[in-house]
Amino acid sequence: MKIHFLGHSAFLLEAQEHRLLLDPFLSGNPQASLGVEEVLALRPSAVLISHAHGDHWGDALTFARQGIPLVATAEIAGYAQKHGATAATGMNIGGTFRAEWGSVALTPAWHSSSFPDGTYGGMPTGLVIELGGQRVYFAGDTSLFSDMRLIGDRDLDAALLPIGDHYTMGPEEAARCLELLRPRVAIPMHYGTFPPLTGDPAVFEREGKARGVDVRVLKPGEETDL
Repeated sequence: MKIHFLGHSAFLLEAQEHRLLLDPFLSGNPQASLGVEEVLALRPSAVLISHAHGDHWGDALTFARQGIPLVATAEIAGYAQKHGATAATGMNIGGTFRAEWGSVALTPAWHSSSFPDGTYGGMPTGLVIELGGQRVYFAGDTSLFSDMRLIGDRDLDAALLPIGDHYTMGPEEAARCLELLRPRVAIPMHYGTFPPLTGDPAVFEREGKARGVDVRVLKPGEETDL
């Protein structure tokens, strides 16, 4: 699997002919390495959304209106359907969605979730994604919580964790998550985009490597192979 970092918390996961787009905050994102039209041209197999905040929901509706399947909580999928999405699947925490490309399971996340217009977005989630025979945990905007140990029991190839602080956990707390998640690779996200997000990826890298995890700090536009 290739993991492409698009900036903030937006990623493309790629394996064989499939690409999955995660939390596609591209328009208005000062870090974004690709624009909406460039990503549309790649024809993602699905768009996966962790929660409804604008810096994660982002351009999801643009993709969903183009027929690209959207997968998220029932509240987010229902909102998308009401606003022109042609293929949106709603699910909930504990459930697993399966498709030709693999699967995604929703996990709890400690945060909040509402759309930019104030509409309730359901519970925030994390995503456990299986693609190309590998398993990635995309944490969304969660803080540290002890049940991450159960997520770690899934034998994770990678964990994508927010480190920016202020709205999410900072790098030290994110590094503590690695003790519970036990991934082979960890990638930081959700830092440096806006002034409050001051978490330092160098701190996360140092603390993660001290815990025996291969921490890879990606700049927007960079990619890594699992």
